[in-house]
Amino acid sequence: MALVELIMPKMGESIMEATILTWLKKPGDKIEQDESVLEVATDKVDTEVPSTHAGVLKEILAKDGEVVKVGSPIAVIATDSDEANPSEKPTAKTEAKPAESTVKAEPAMVANQSNGANQSDFKASSRFYSPLVKNIAKEENIPVAELDTVPGTGSEGRVTKKDILAYLQQRKSGHTIAPALTSSKPAVPASINAGDEIIQMDRMRKMIAERMVDSKRISPHVTSFVEADVTNIVLWRNKVKNEFQKQEGSSLTFTPIFIEAVAKAIKDFPMINIQVDGDRIIKKKDINVGMAVALPTGNLIVPVIRNADQYNLRGLAKMVNDIASRARDNKLKPDELAGGTYSVSNVGSFGNVMGTPIIMQPQVAILALGAIQKKPAVLETPTGDVIAIRHKMFLSHSYDHRVVDGSLGGMFVRRVADYLEQFDLNQTI
Repeated sequence: MALVELIMPKMGESIMEATILTWLKKPGDKIEQDESVLEVATDKVDTEVPSTHAGVLKEILAKDGEVVKVGSPIAVIATDSDEANPSEKPTAKTEAKPAESTVKAEPAMVANQSNGANQSDFKASSRFYSPLVKNIAKEENIPVAELDTVPGTGSEGRVTKKDILAYLQQRKSGHTIAPALTSSKPAVPASINAGDEIIQMDRMRKMIAERMVDSKRISPHVTSFVEADVTNIVLWRNKVKNEFQKQEGSSLTFTPIFIEAVAKAIKDFPMINIQVDGDRIIKKKDINVGMAVALPTGNLIVPVIRNADQYNLRGLAKMVNDIASRARDNKLKPDELAGGTYSVSNVGSFGNVMGTPIIMQPQVAILALGAIQKKPAVLETPTGDVIAIRHKMFLSHSYDHRVVDGSLGGMFVRRVADYLEQFDLNQTI
């Protein structure tokens, strides 16, 4: 009988640990190779971990709620079908000792620190910090409550080494921002009356809330609006959607058409496709478009279509359908949620005509797509102006005014509208 360890796999370049959500198998269960054994959560996505071997699950080394580093053993598998002896252990097994960073995933809030919690206990924060940032904070005696107020310029608003060192310099000079100004705790406590229902935020909702607050704190948001005539697009889609359904087995939506227009406009205005790193502007080479997807739970996730400018319309349509489907089924890989350089959000799918979307850090812009509506419009003809019924929609473009001025933000969304209005009614898919 051979005993092997199931190792926490690497799930992305920036992901160093994951939280055990639930075990799908219990000790004694037979498992097949590549069969899902447990569900884990990272700071980017919830996903399933498959078994690397076929056999019997002998022992679980990491309990539900534990945070496990990538590369650490999480279970023991007996690789033959014989009844496993519980007393047997892998000869080279490393004892799964709880690391200092291994904590229970309890709904701990920052407010708990005032009730005797250790100031270096990172359980009290829902924000992700790298081991390096944690060590610096401990060495400099920075409480977690204070660390939570430090603005992050890293990926998805994370605090980098540069951020915390800059904060320490400001701290020594006495020019730090008061925690009260950046705290997410409401100034006026919520009142709870008889009959009110209290709903605890799940892990993803807390993550979304944190990132939205961070984005509004980091980026001064400005929103420009343009109304586009998309009559040609509506007529063309009605003409080809049945054929596409027969060929691909999926629906042809408007989203890939919008993403195609966005990718073209980014090529025309590459300074929209940038990120900010302190006082540096990073001009991104690749055009990776994030696409907001509403989950059945009501939460929002933003998978990324990499190199969106390199797909034709059919390719984009297939990619959009695939990503959206797997996002709703919680089958996305962590890397599919990282690396976005620009984002779109289809608020029109909920019947909204326009919106003011919040930027996905560290990006600098996001486009909200409003609902398509029939409207009377004045058209210019060789024989004079006429009133006709047209299909129109609003494009809402939010951008970071630190690096994107009104002229660039406005010209970009206008260019997207131009590409939509100039859509070729006679093209094929």
